[in-house]
Amino acid sequence: MPEPLTLISQEQWQHVGKVIAAKSGTLAALIVIGLLIQFVLHRLIDKLVSKAEQGVLPDRITHAAFGRGAAAEPSPGSTRRVQRAKTLGTLLKSISSGVIVAVIVTMMLSAVGLNIGPIIASAGIAGVALGFGSQTLVKDFLSGIFLIFEDQYGVGDVVDMGEGLSGTVEAVSLRVTRMRDTNGTVWYVRNGELYRVGNMSQNWARTVLDVQVSAREDLPRVRGVLTDVIHDLWQDDDYDGIIIEEPEIWGIEAMTPDAITLRVALKTAPMEQWRVARVLRARIKSRFDHEGIQAPFPTSYVMNRTPGAQEPAATPVGADADDT
Repeated sequence: MPEPLTLISQEQWQHVGKVIAAKSGTLAALIVIGLLIQFVLHRLIDKLVSKAEQGVLPDRITHAAFGRGAAAEPSPGSTRRVQRAKTLGTLLKSISSGVIVAVIVTMMLSAVGLNIGPIIASAGIAGVALGFGSQTLVKDFLSGIFLIFEDQYGVGDVVDMGEGLSGTVEAVSLRVTRMRDTNGTVWYVRNGELYRVGNMSQNWARTVLDVQVSAREDLPRVRGVLTDVIHDLWQDDDYDGIIIEEPEIWGIEAMTPDAITLRVALKTAPMEQWRVARVLRARIKSRFDHEGIQAPFPTSYVMNRTPGAQEPAATPVGADADDT
């Protein structure tokens, strides 16, 4: 009766057992070294995750958005940041553990006398192929990792990516960002192609409004009326938690023969700067009409010259009769 076919004979098993027994100390040392390296890398990743959870910008404004008298609560942005940081931390831990296991196993095979040359050569060829064929993909993934860790933007943020591309972020992955502009067009932007991003909805925002009045108006009176309007808006309970600091009049921004421009600034909660600006414009227009403060209008002067006659005074066209 023929003997059963075996892949490894008994003598070979015995030889393997003797080699493992002889190299047991080396193998155990490699395993301990691998565990230590894994522990150190995981601790570093935990520190990075903790830093990413805190975010790049300070949180002192974040809690103010809940109202002037409200208790501090975690904002939706901070909760999102913590979740994404932990997810990336888990991903990095898995990648580091895989790399450590691959290196330690290769070293253990070398320690027992196996030829690891073909393994290293195959890994080198695969690395070169990946480097030439997927360098753009690797760049996108690395950029995506830093983008998420630094919390540069997230889903729901309004961002400006340059070259006239701005809109609301709908999805963020390690490779691409999906964004929808004001016209409803969906844009897919590779993370590796982002050189600068302006986030208009992170932590807080600011409404900057330029108010123009006629150059003939009394500036102290106009400034007093503007102060009353913005103070009433600040005290309005409907905007408690939306306007997070006392509005300010920064002063005269520009002067022309026809108009004087005053700049008003209000610090608001994220994504509320545009609504606050619209409401403030309406209130300023209504109050100016009530106070009789005129908007700027172009003024031209007509000079009538008659030979031998006395030089007449210039008459402004469009001015009131009492002013001529």
